[in-house]
Amino acid sequence: MNNAITRHQTNARMSRIVVHAGTAYFAGVVAAERSGDIKVQTTEILKRIDALLASVGSDSTRLLTAQIWLKDIATDFQGMNEAWDAWVPHGCAPTRATCQALLGAPDMLVEIIVTAAV
Repeated sequence: MNNAITRHQTNARMSRIVVHAGTAYFAGVVAAERSGDIKVQTTEILKRIDALLASVGSDSTRLLTAQIWLKDIATDFQGMNEAWDAWVPHGCAPTRATCQALLGAPDMLVEIIVTAAV
């Protein structure tokens, strides 16, 4: 087994992705364009996650777990789930936790963290 640790898109504070022993750990992903509603923001985030997964040789069929943070779970859960359900390949749903949180900026509606096999 390869015990090497590789860090991707690293700065002084964090790495966007850390890969170790065949597992990729991703930092939280938010929408760059935050003027849209929850479904628009979630869809953009999932596209960004697709690109990040591809950058380490993985894809959405290899997701292990996801953490989803919503600004307002009461109003945003359904719209987020609509985008999520359209994105996750049938039969490949990861473990998942969704909760409400105070996010980093007032226009952020959702942040998603994933872990995937590579």
